[in-house]
Amino acid sequence: MKLRENSFLTAIRAGQKQLGLWVSLSNGYAAEVVAHAGYDWVMLDMEHAPSDMASVLGQLQAFSGSETTAMVRPDWNDAVKVKRLMDLGAPGLLFPMVQTPDEARAAVAACRYPPRGVRGVAGLNRANQFGRVKDYNAEVENQTAILIQLETRAAVENAAAFAEVEGIEGIFFGPADIAADMGHLGQTLHPEVWEVIRPAAKLLMDKGIPVGTLVTDPDFAAQLLNEGFTFVACGTDVGLLAQGADTLRAQVRDKISET
Repeated sequence: MKLRENSFLTAIRAGQKQLGLWVSLSNGYAAEVVAHAGYDWVMLDMEHAPSDMASVLGQLQAFSGSETTAMVRPDWNDAVKVKRLMDLGAPGLLFPMVQTPDEARAAVAACRYPPRGVRGVAGLNRANQFGRVKDYNAEVENQTAILIQLETRAAVENAAAFAEVEGIEGIFFGPADIAADMGHLGQTLHPEVWEVIRPAAKLLMDKGIPVGTLVTDPDFAAQLLNEGFTFVACGTDVGLLAQGADTLRAQVRDKISET
């Protein structure tokens, strides 16, 4: 048995646009609801969601039978946690709040075996189908999407330096935290925020670095993909559930007579 190709990674390396969804409900059953919705990728969140290793495992299993690549955002650049997520078979990791090139290099090292990294070696795990994937050790480095997230104005303005870090497959802009850092808390679409993000994104695009983000405005998500962003999440499972619940309640309430 050979290691499965990472279709998301193959696509972004080829410059193909990838539409995604954020997954924060932290439950395998809920993940299965969206697994066959046709998204190119999803991000299983551990930073701002109550996910643990067991719930991430269930979510990865829910997506394993679909065409969607399910990646994981750990809550921090923690080599021990990264090791465990890699052993679970996460095909990609998004490292939050990366501030310096050294932190980006540490993220890469956490995903790689020695001598090129610091990932601990386990013989039998879900990632290698419990020893059945014979080329796992040789291929995992080439099939793992290592993504870093820039979430402050200083990090965004230093984007060129991150582009030089070997092993980074894509750079993700976090508009919510960038907005907060710029004094626009809760205003992720504020024009000043995107006046900072867009030039940095264009610089990375010109260097051939895939660029991504999360926005919850479908029209703006499409606009960014048309501008050259490679991977964009257009919403969240939590948002879809909350919006659907509110809309349904309002629709029925409006039809109920007061007598």
